[in-house]
Amino acid sequence: MGILSSAFLSDRSGNFGIMTALLMAPLVGAAGLAIDFSHALSLRSELYAAADAAAVGAVSQKSSAAAAATSMVQDGTVGVGQTEARDIFFGQMSPELAALNVDTSIDVTKTANKLRSQVTFKATVPTSFMRIFGKDSVDISGTATAEYQTASFMDFYILVDNTPSMGVGATPADVTKMVNLTASNKSNASCAFACHESGANKGKDYYALAKKNSVTMRIDVVRQATQALTKTAKADTENQFRMAVYTFGVKAEAAGLTEVVSLTSDLDKVGNKVSEKTLNPQPGDSEYVLDLMTIPQQGYNNDTQTSFDNALTLLNNKITYVGSGTSSADAQKIVFFVSDGVGDSYKATTCTEPVTGQRCQEPIDITFCQKLKDRGIKIAVLYTTYLPLLTNDWYNKWIKPFQATIPTRMSACASPGYYFEVSPTDGISDAMNALFLKVVRAPRLTG
Repeated sequence: MGILSSAFLSDRSGNFGIMTALLMAPLVGAAGLAIDFSHALSLRSELYAAADAAAVGAVSQKSSAAAAATSMVQDGTVGVGQTEARDIFFGQMSPELAALNVDTSIDVTKTANKLRSQVTFKATVPTSFMRIFGKDSVDISGTATAEYQTASFMDFYILVDNTPSMGVGATPADVTKMVNLTASNKSNASCAFACHESGANKGKDYYALAKKNSVTMRIDVVRQATQALTKTAKADTENQFRMAVYTFGVKAEAAGLTEVVSLTSDLDKVGNKVSEKTLNPQPGDSEYVLDLMTIPQQGYNNDTQTSFDNALTLLNNKITYVGSGTSSADAQKIVFFVSDGVGDSYKATTCTEPVTGQRCQEPIDITFCQKLKDRGIKIAVLYTTYLPLLTNDWYNKWIKPFQATIPTRMSACASPGYYFEVSPTDGISDAMNALFLKVVRAPRLTG
């Protein structure tokens, strides 16, 4: 008997079955717990996706809330935004989520020129396996927020470089055509620039030659792009934008900042004015109000008609107040600068490149850009790529040595994110519109 008792007590052959039976309940419970929680998390992810879509959609540029916010005089709740967000949120629901009776809290508010949405959700997800342990449901919740900066009130001061270098052909084909047209001129070497002579030597007026032979100049494309920009601005605004247009002068004898259109909210007026033809033009006159600067003769005033320093200084003086964009009286100020980036002026002592006599040819001196930016004025720069003119001795000696730094300086002149380079084969009008829209739109998801 003792031997049998000892054998029975020492026998372990049935322990695995016993242990398995004892552990089965917690193992099944743990697996069930994982399944239930995984299912709850999956539904929570779906709800977050719906909340994100609702938060962003409620304050997007084309939303009802954005339209309503532009006409609100005071800050506060935007009711149509709450309704729109709710519709978007529940429109994302799967049948299972729709059956959960999801509780939501939605706020859409306007503060200054910012539109903010917040979508909070809460739901109770029934469990399956966790009921074994007395847990009938799992609570899930979350919050999504989005913010959209409605188009601020902005004043755009469009500064168009219309100096002789902008008379270059608009495309490589136009440059070649102009060079070929002038190659037979015995009194002057071939030239890619349609220099606009208005003096006694009108017979050498390459501007007239370009017009006669349908050569498109850079200034022509910029003029067309400026007109198109006014249409883009008008389509994107609820009377929040004003525009003014300036050039470097109608003629070289009176070079300096020249107002083409004064600051106005009538964007049609701006578009019409820049594309307006000159009334009763005389031989040597420009064809358009916004056109290439005329010069009395080749080499007039040592060709020093492009003073970025002077133009930016005078424009800075014209902008007397810089606002934050919350109202028309508190408008932000934007200088929209279109140029090929090469200055040419009398600047004997502070020129950033070697001078010839007192003539300074240099990429833009960003010191004068910084003076505007220090006041809170934003600068949007559209750099129309300065074309290498390798057949031109003047270019090879004076411009080619700093050619690579021209876009670098133009980019440094611009406010962060507001620089765009457009080559002759690109669309200047498309580039101007893209840069403009980049300035006026700034949506972002904040949570």
